[in-house]
Amino acid sequence: MNWHMKKKRKSVLNPNIENILSVKEILSGNKLAGARVIRLIEENDPQAFELLKQLYPYSGKAFIIGITGSPGVGKSTLINSMIQEFRKLDKKTAVVAVDPSSPVSGGAILGDRIRMQKHATDENVFIRSMASRGEKGGLSRAAKDAVIVLDTMGYEIIIIETVGAGQGEFEIANLAHSIGIVTIPGAGDGMQAVKAGILEKGDIFIVNKSDKPDVDQTLHQLNMMLEMRNSSRTDFQTTTGTDWTPKVLKTSAQNGNGVKEVVDTFLSHFDFMEKNNTFDTKKDEMEILYFNALLKDLALEKLLKYIKTSDRYVETIKEIQSCKIDPLSAAELLTDKLIER
Repeated sequence: MNWHMKKKRKSVLNPNIENILSVKEILSGNKLAGARVIRLIEENDPQAFELLKQLYPYSGKAFIIGITGSPGVGKSTLINSMIQEFRKLDKKTAVVAVDPSSPVSGGAILGDRIRMQKHATDENVFIRSMASRGEKGGLSRAAKDAVIVLDTMGYEIIIIETVGAGQGEFEIANLAHSIGIVTIPGAGDGMQAVKAGILEKGDIFIVNKSDKPDVDQTLHQLNMMLEMRNSSRTDFQTTTGTDWTPKVLKTSAQNGNGVKEVVDTFLSHFDFMEKNNTFDTKKDEMEILYFNALLKDLALEKLLKYIKTSDRYVETIKEIQSCKIDPLSAAELLTDKLIER
């Protein structure tokens, strides 16, 4: 397996950045420095944006795995065992566990990090819980930025865990090279996946808690659905044999059964993408999606800042408070005037 990815860009560290020491420490793999920068990212500190610009040219070397599925299917337990298997292969491994945001503090609930504490003393493992902050798909831009930091710290494997409840397409597909969808026997997630279009996003389907009844039926359903998916596709990759055939595996993560096979399959997917030159294509797609996400966020941020400092905004607030106009009409009028300008 070729873990030495070619860097597409070269960068010289900008001496004007105040916290330049953090950049050097991150590139050397300093965990405390990495944690500091991720905290700045979560707080939307402007310095974090400058640090990310310096770090980005050194990213692109990690294999990013997305693990998603409905609550209660055992994703955290599975990832806990996957870390152990990756460490047996001497792979530096990081986890970004995207928890639902607390309705009170807006922070992550941190359950995932607690369950993975057995790896806390391993210098080559980094685990971070982050809040979804209400983002569609369960991911926030902060999580994407954190992956860049971990990548430049030298982590070869980065696992992103997020909650998926079968609602729309997973945003995790924009961030991970390889996606694992976790379900359990008898949960009906197979049919839900088809309804939501999730089936198209998965590279590996994992039926966890396989000691439960109906496991064979669930495996059969998933295999049938994947056969239907493959038979309905007529694109170039399918006809040329360069399209990955999704795998269906069963595990009992609580006792580690089947987890090694899951890890081996993810690594096989990496090799497959390398062999068929689809890994770089996937990286390019992810880069453009990241750019578009940044463009949307920064444009909205700057636009709102501009609007809120205008006299018209202050006048509109007063008109709403005095019931001269309703909020819906006011928002429409204000944006129309902005477009006219």
